Amino acid sequence: MSSATLAPVFAALADDTRWQILQELGRSDLSASALATRLPVTRQAIAKHLAVLAEAGLVVPVRAGREIRYQALGSRLSETARALDAIGAEWDRRLAAIKRLAEEPS
Repeated sequence: MSSATLAPVFAALADDTRWQILQELGRSDLSASALATRLPVTRQAIAKHLAVLAEAGLVVPVRAGREIRYQALGSRLSETARALDAIGAEWDRRLAAIKRLAEEPS
């Protein structure tokens, strides 16, 4: 996953309200109105946050009759987690190399 792909995900998740929205959507698909009853923000603010999350590929709108509900995309979060794991593994490899160099007898 490239940094250009990761940047919008991290920007979206950096906001507390968007993080709360994503947590709610992880439990069940909800409309913007339903989310507004669960969070201390207006429906209009929820709609803006949902647009950011959708742009980052973290949620998708799904029509349910006359209502639009939003669904969290676990695959996008899993993809992000794998990218972070790869970064962590690279840092572990580098730190192990530094440790080996530091512990070599002079």
